[in-house]
Order: sequence, then structure tokens, then C-alpha cells
Amino acid sequence: MSAKVRPHTLQKRPPTGILRMRLPATSANLGPGFDAVAVALDFFLEIEARTAQEFSVTATGRDADRCARINDNLILETYKQLLRDHRRPIVPVAIRMRNEIPLGMGCGSSAAARLAGIALARHFGRLAWSTDRVLEEAYTLEGHADNVAACWLGGFVTAACQAGKVHVARIDPPRKWRAIVAVPAEPLATSKARAVLPKTYPMNDVVANLQSVAVLVLAFAEERPELLRYAMTDRIHQPYRERVCPLMPLLLPLVGKHGIAGEALSGAGPAMLVVVRHESYLTTASAAIRKAVKNRAVTELVSCRFSRVGACQSIEIKGL
Repeated sequence: MSAKVRPHTLQKRPPTGILRMRLPATSANLGPGFDAVAVALDFFLEIEARTAQEFSVTATGRDADRCARINDNLILETYKQLLRDHRRPIVPVAIRMRNEIPLGMGCGSSAAARLAGIALARHFGRLAWSTDRVLEEAYTLEGHADNVAACWLGGFVTAACQAGKVHVARIDPPRKWRAIVAVPAEPLATSKARAVLPKTYPMNDVVANLQSVAVLVLAFAEERPELLRYAMTDRIHQPYRERVCPLMPLLLPLVGKHGIAGEALSGAGPAMLVVVRHESYLTTASAAIRKAVKNRAVTELVSCRFSRVGACQSIEIKGL
């Protein structure tokens, strides 16, 4: 797909063209980087949209029935809300999508959906929004700047928010590293995962997390997998989420074995992100994971790369 995004200006003629986009899954927190760090993964939500007489959604892939809803559809809700908020006519669209991102598993499905709705509103509502504006709108709606930044920009990102502004730094993840996402059978609402967290933390836990996340950033930047065993340890959210994310205590003991460099909850869970040193370890690491979970209900293991390409680099507009 083309990496070029054409600017949009408000004109009297109706919007035209087909909007195609590919939005990557993401994994946030990565252990100590709570609400601050995320990385893009190379399985995607793919969308094609065009103007129509009425709204329609055709979906294939994961959770296709849920994705094909017209009502209670996060993409369409975001699209319509933004058009209303910015006094643009609500233009009906026909959407075809293929979804590879598990819903409610901590893999950034809601961030991808929000950004898809924003991209639709930007195009069909002729909103001339920069990347900064897209990220600010997504953060306002989603509440997690790390996930939306990784999805929109790709790669490994750190994100901070101040006075409504989103500040992002980004690097390309190591090419040799691979990821395995262990996806359980049942989803977990982010609100439920947040509810188990304490209101305050001991100072030594906060300091330990600051130290770990600093090393985590440099481990990705310098391609040093040997640092991940320490760099992905966490005292802020994972110890409290263990009771609602049953895979975590089963898989964390595998770190340092079978080519597994580090592990963490993927986002708020319940899926687990396993970082593998090299593709040659994927088979061994996957076998070790399956043995560790035994009879626990794991839907599947998703082996993938870290994606250097984000949604903003995969948008293609045709027929203008």
C-alpha cells in the first residue's frame, strides 16, 4: 500500500474515493511501562471504506459477527461522533474489513478501532488533521496514548500526555526478535483489569519500575535481549492483575529458557506477550508455553514480528 497520505480540505462536493487502511495490533505496558510504552505487532485490522446510501459492514476474520454490527460498532460510533462534534454531515459508508486482532485480550483492538473511525472522519469529513491532531483525538477518546501511538506510527513508542498534548518518541524494534502472544479463551475488560489496582504504591516499587522501564527502552534501542529479563519486571500492575490473568504465573517462570528473553501481560491482559530472541527459537518456545499452560484454556499462540509500519503509513486513497 502507498505510504503517502493526501491532505484533505473542506469542499462543497461530496467526499469521493475509496479509503483503505491497515492498522496493527499493539502490546502496551511491556511490564513496567504502565500507560507509557507500547509496541506494534504485525497482525492487523484491514479496512476498505467508500460512500454509500446507507451504513453497512462486511467482516471476515476474528470475531467477524461482532465486527459486522452496525449498532455498538466502535469504528462507526467514533466516526459519527467526530463528524457531529466538528459539524460535518454524517456520510454513510460501506465498510469491508478483515480483522486479525483478538477483541478484549489486551492487543490494542479498541485503539485500532478508534483510529479507524478517526481516519474515516478525517477523509469523509474532510478534516485536515495532522498526525499530532489524530493522536490527540485518539487519546481523548481512548484514554491510552501508548497504544494509539504504536498503532498509528508503528514500532516501539514511548508516550506522555500533558495539557491535552501527546508527546511521542519512536524507534524501530529489533528485526531479529519475535513475539508470541498467548491468547486465552475468555476476554478481560480493561475496566475490570483497572479495578484490581491499588490507589497508592510504596516508593520502592515506583523506583524499581522507573529503573526497569529506563532499561527496557535501551534494550529495544540497542537490541539487547539479555536485558529484558530484568527490564520487563513490574511492581505496579502485574502483581495485582495476576488473579484476573491466570496465564501470567504459569508463563513468567519460562523467562531465560527456550530462547524466551522476556514476558509481560499484553496491555491490561489477559493475553501474554512473550519476546523471543530469534525466529529459530519459536518452535521450542511455543512448545514450552503449551506445556506450561497444560489444561488451561488457551485459544491459540500467535507468533509474529514487531511491526515497523503503523496505520498512517498504510493508508491508501483511490479514486480522487
